[in-house]
Amino acid sequence: MHRLAFTILLLLFSSFTYANNPHYEQLAASTQTIILHETSDQAASYIEYAAIAENVVWLFNMSRRLEKQIPDLIEREDFLRTVYYEATRAGLDPQLVLSVIQVESGFKKYAISHAGARGYMQIMPFWIGVIGRQDHNLFHLRMNLRYGCTILRHYLDKENGDYFRALGRYNGSLGQASYPQLVFNKWQTTWHYTSS
Repeated sequence: MHRLAFTILLLLFSSFTYANNPHYEQLAASTQTIILHETSDQAASYIEYAAIAENVVWLFNMSRRLEKQIPDLIEREDFLRTVYYEATRAGLDPQLVLSVIQVESGFKKYAISHAGARGYMQIMPFWIGVIGRQDHNLFHLRMNLRYGCTILRHYLDKENGDYFRALGRYNGSLGQASYPQLVFNKWQTTWHYTSS
């Protein structure tokens, strides 16, 4: 009960603080999963992955596709397990998340955009005040993916499942076709996967 009260106060404070921020939009009720508990730079464990994965074929298949971008096998599998876990946790297709990461950062953990967006999923720092805590590091693997998946889920809910508009909002280019189309192309070609 104490945590619920704190979450409500945090949401009210965030709404007041960020009401004039043109990049801020109130999170949909279904995505108000405030990131209060610890999420470190550690990857999702095999146990966490196995609890939600159908089988290990996805991991093997995606690992081969990602080899050029992340040559180290251990780092690559840590990354993929975490993508799968965080995407599934947010109700997203892991291949969609891989497509967003490829377009946003080219799988560069420490990427910074000209606008200041950070990490794999290019999270703007203002989101820390909206759904997180000031000590959150947007370059941490799991933290970055948790934020990115939560934000993308929020925009999908806001747009009633319209991927084109949700991706436009995610990128800050709502109404323009170039970004959503880049992500769709990666999703349907590079990262397309059908479980057997």
